Amino acid sequence: MSRQISYRWRLRELMAARGMFTVAELMPHLAERGITLSSSQVHRLVSGTPERLSLPVLATLCDILDCTPTDLIATSAQNLPTRRAAGEEAPINLAARRPTRVRLTPEG
Repeated sequence: MSRQISYRWRLRELMAARGMFTVAELMPHLAERGITLSSSQVHRLVSGTPERLSLPVLATLCDILDCTPTDLIATSAQNLPTRRAAGEEAPINLAARRPTRVRLTPEG
């Protein structure tokens, strides 16, 4: 059985909970901690879900928002049912396919 892992980026929610509602409010906090990102990069970080994120940026965001990475990234995992390939039949029940003994009788 395979598992599907998903995550939800909660930066915007945590910013709002701390009274920061714009990218312009976040940028000075990043700069004073040595993280220099353009306004468009910060906008994408706030409005989207990053696929890659450097650890220094993650640590800085946690420091600014006084939170942990677990607060910023809500993860979930669920089991997925196994999928059969197209045309593949259900698993074979070997007990039902057992050969039966044949009795040979003379012709005549």
